Parts: sequence; structure tokens; C-alpha cells
Amino acid sequence: MNNASFWRGVLPAITTPFTAEGEVDHDFLAKHAKALVDAGSTAIVPLGSLGEGATLTFDAKLAILDTLVAAVDGRVPVVPGIAALSTREAVELARAAKACGCGGLMALPPYVYSTDWREMGAHMRAVIGATDLPVIFYNNPVAYRTDFTPRQIAELAGEFPNLQAVKESSGDIRRFAALKEVLGERLVLLVGMDDLIVEGLAMGAEGWIAGVVNAFPEESVRLFEQARDGGYAAARELYEWSLPLLRMDTVPKFVQLIKLMQAQAGLGSERVRAPRLLLAGAEREEALQVIDQAIATRGR
Repeated sequence: MNNASFWRGVLPAITTPFTAEGEVDHDFLAKHAKALVDAGSTAIVPLGSLGEGATLTFDAKLAILDTLVAAVDGRVPVVPGIAALSTREAVELARAAKACGCGGLMALPPYVYSTDWREMGAHMRAVIGATDLPVIFYNNPVAYRTDFTPRQIAELAGEFPNLQAVKESSGDIRRFAALKEVLGERLVLLVGMDDLIVEGLAMGAEGWIAGVVNAFPEESVRLFEQARDGGYAAARELYEWSLPLLRMDTVPKFVQLIKLMQAQAGLGSERVRAPRLLLAGAEREEALQVIDQAIATRGR
């Protein structure tokens, strides 16, 4: 079960589309997932931060998973983010995800509450052990205020054979070397911040849970492949074109920015759920200048 091949590649953290009435747009969600797979994605990762998972009810999450499992039709696995306010709900969601046909899970620390390793480790053990599905361990101390050290992650990897990968989103490129030091090849390393993709691959990562891919799927897959096969020298031109977009994945309003990219690229709507609001004023105009410039120069 170790080192599943679908971790190696571009795994879109797919956005959740909404109708004008604020409901999940399941028709577009299915079309969008198929387009991402057609572009070369190796898995679909819904219900994460970019998917506005915190705004979705338990039943809405399951409906999204049903739609995605049917849409990809076994071509790639659906690997939902498993996050909740309580450990109990997270475990229930993990088991429900398996029941509806998901091929893996991405385990997150609990929303809101952040504390010591004893409690956070217990939560992660419960989620990882809830099923036998392969699991990505998600470390994002910036967003979730819990920072799992490489040794703590290695401790869990020694306990759970189904823990297969780690999504590293601390923003510290040195973490990749530290993870390799204690884990060797035990876990597949995944880049979790868009503007670290070339550097992360150079440091031993093999997959990318990506955000901008929602709006620029072909370019994102090509950037990954160029950096994987030839390093910075091979990817430099495309990376420099991509970086103004990729940096939008690492700021507080990244959901609004990536959905605005989708709208401008003809791959979705910019609708978000409150408390998020559509970008406005100078902030919106500045973002549009970057996005429209990228669209005007893509492929050159």
C-alpha cells in the first residue's frame, strides 16, 4: 500500500462552485473535475481550505464526494480533506468518504482548537486509523496553528502503514530536507504551497497539491513536469510566467483570488460563501491586472 503512484503528480485542491443562490453547483463541479483530469491531474482533492470546506455541512460534503466519485469514474482517486471541529465528526467523515468510494484521505488537524502534541497527535491518530484508505498527512501551521514536526510525523508513519504522504505547507523549504532525514523514502513528499513547487521538487517532493491549477490546468501540469524532469533551468520560463499567479495561493484571500482566476479563464465562477466576499475596489483591480496579463501572454 506504500507510495501509491497517484501521489506523484499534480493533485488539484479543487474549488467548490456555487450557484447564484449560494448552493453547490454540482453540474459544474463534475465538469470541472473531468477537465482537471483530462489535463493530466493524478487525483482530485476536495473539501480543503481552497474548497471552502469549513462552510459546508456534513451532508453537503458527502454530496460533493458523490458527485466527484461519479465524475472521475475511477480514472483518478478522490481524496477529500478530512477536517472538523471535533474528532468524532472527522472520524465519521473519513468513514463516510470511504463508503462513497473515495480512494484516499487528507487528514487535517481540527478547526479552531490547537494545542499540544498529545492532543493533536491523538486527533490525527483517530482520523488516520478510522479507515484503511491511504492517507496524506497535512501540515499547515500558518492556517491551522498546529505545527507537526518531522519527528512527530515519522512517529505516526511508524504506527500506520496506510499513512503514505505528507503535504508540507509550512512555507519553510528546509522542512523537506528534515522530513527526508527522519523518514527516508517512507512517505511521499507533497508541495502544499503553489509558489514553492520548483524548489519543493528540487528538495525531493514528488507531488503537488495545487491551487492555481483550477484556472490554469495545462500550464500547471506542464510546470510540474518541466521542474520534475529538468529542474529550475527547464522550468524557468514557465515558472516566471506563473509566479505572480502562484503567489496568490499563499495569501488570506486565496480562495477569492483563485476563483477570480477561474472566472477570467472561463473555468468557473468567482462566487464564494460568506464570510468571504468578492474582491472589490483597488484590490480587485490589482488582481485582475495580474490575471489578465497572464492570460494575454499564456503560451508565448
